[in-house]
Amino acid sequence: MNVTELLAGLQTQHDETTAWAGELRDQIQHLTASLAETEARLADLATTAKVIAELASAGGDPDPPETNTAYQAIVNAFNQHPDQVFRARELHELLDMPTDEASVSITRSRLGRLTRQGFLTQPGRGRYQKRT
Repeated sequence: MNVTELLAGLQTQHDETTAWAGELRDQIQHLTASLAETEARLADLATTAKVIAELASAGGDPDPPETNTAYQAIVNAFNQHPDQVFRARELHELLDMPTDEASVSITRSRLGRLTRQGFLTQPGRGRYQKRT
């Protein structure tokens, strides 16, 4: 192999490598733009989730599933005894729920909500009955 052929081979490799480097730069530029768009979208999603969580905690949305279970137990008790009047503590005893004052107080607020929703009536102070 002579020097001219060697230089021509090197030039060909140089040209191919330069072309490949250009393609890689284009890919990097495209990926950088895609990454920036994706990070912006992630930021938007995080902001949206934060706003929705704040609005949800402000009220209006249903309670979390674990309290929905308590609501369902209360509703079931009234459905099983539609003519009976209950106090919050009596419901706790009927449903084998804790009878400490904090737990009963939470049930009182649940009963108030069910009354506001029209499921229950209040025939007397602290007494609740299924609306017929």
